Amino acid sequence: MNAMRIVGVLLLVVGLAGFLTGGFSFTKDTTQAKIGPLELTVKERESVNIPQWLSLGAMVLGGVVLVLGFRKN
Repeated sequence: MNAMRIVGVLLLVVGLAGFLTGGFSFTKDTTQAKIGPLELTVKERESVNIPQWLSLGAMVLGGVVLVLGFRKN
């Protein structure tokens, strides 16, 4: 499998995952106050939304790259 085919498949998978999930979230620990030996930490949940047009664009680009990878041989 050459590099173009691998990149095409990866773009298709990433685009499909972004389209199906719509984004991802993560937890971030932040220190709010530190008084002597006591420390106050807060866990914040952050979320990142992935636009559907970006996911569809990645899938289309992946398909084009995959087809071009097969045409070179």
